[in-house]
Amino acid sequence: MTRRRPPRSASADDLLATLGLLTAKARQGAERQRARVDLAEALQREMLPETLPCVPGLQTAARYTPARDGLDIGGDWYDGFVMADGSLGFSIGDVQGHDVEAAAFMGQIRIGLRAVALAATDPGEVLARANDLLVSVARDLFATCSFLRFDPSEWVLESARAGHVPGIRATADGRCEPMQDPGGLPLGIEPGEVYPVTRRTLAEAGSFVLLTDGVIEGPAVPIETGLARVTRVVGAGAAEAVTADHMAAEVMKAAEFTGHTDDAAVLVLRHDAAAGGLRPPPPPV
Repeated sequence: MTRRRPPRSASADDLLATLGLLTAKARQGAERQRARVDLAEALQREMLPETLPCVPGLQTAARYTPARDGLDIGGDWYDGFVMADGSLGFSIGDVQGHDVEAAAFMGQIRIGLRAVALAATDPGEVLARANDLLVSVARDLFATCSFLRFDPSEWVLESARAGHVPGIRATADGRCEPMQDPGGLPLGIEPGEVYPVTRRTLAEAGSFVLLTDGVIEGPAVPIETGLARVTRVVGAGAAEAVTADHMAAEVMKAAEFTGHTDDAAVLVLRHDAAAGGLRPPPPPV
C-alpha cells in the first residue's frame, strides 16, 4: 500500500515562497556588489599611469594588486610625472574607504596633485595646496599620501608625508631602514596643514621604496611586523643591486603574508650614486 505524504500546510508553502524570494534578492544583491567591485577595479587600473618617468642613473617601477576578496578595492594609487622645472614628481597614497566612491576620489587627488605641481615644486607646498583644495570640496573621504621630488641636476630627493606609512630607504652597502620622517595630517581633514620636507643628497647608490598599508598590514599582521619584513626584502635587494622592477615584484610578494585583505601598491626608485657630488642635467627628451 502506497503511503501518501500529508498535504503541506499553507504556512509551509508561504515559508518556501519567502525563502525563494530572499534567495533571489540575495543573488541580486551579490550581483550588484560584484558589479560595483568590477567597476571600482576598472576605474582603479584605468587611473594608474602606464609608465613612470626616469632619467639615466634612476630606475623606477611600481606594482598594484587588488584585495584578494575583492571587497576592499578602490583607494590606493601611485603616480610619477615631470614637473614644471624639469624635476620628477612621485606620489603614492591610500584613500580612506573603498568601492567606486573611493576610486573616483583617488582619481581626483591624483589629478589634483599634478595640477598643483604645475605651480609649486616644494613637496610640502604641493601637499599643503592639495590638502586645502580637498578640504574646500567638503567630501567625507580623506587620504594619506607621500610626495617625492627628484632633482636630476643636483641628484637630490625631497619628500613630504601626509599621514602615510613610512617608506624604506636602502643603500648598496647594506644599510636599510624605514624613513620615519616628520609629516602632517592626511589630506582633506584640516585646512592650513603644514607638511615638513626632508631633503637627501643621494651620495651613495641605493633605493627608495614607498608603499601603502595593504603591503604591510593585515588582520593577523601588525604594521610593525609587516614593515620589518618588507625592510629585510628591500635591504637584500639593494645589496644585490637588483633592478627596480625586480624589487617592486619582491616587495609585492611580501604582501601575501598580510592575508591581502586590502589593495596594495608599491613604488620603487633605484638610483646610482651622484657623480662627484652632482650630476649634469639629463639631455632634453
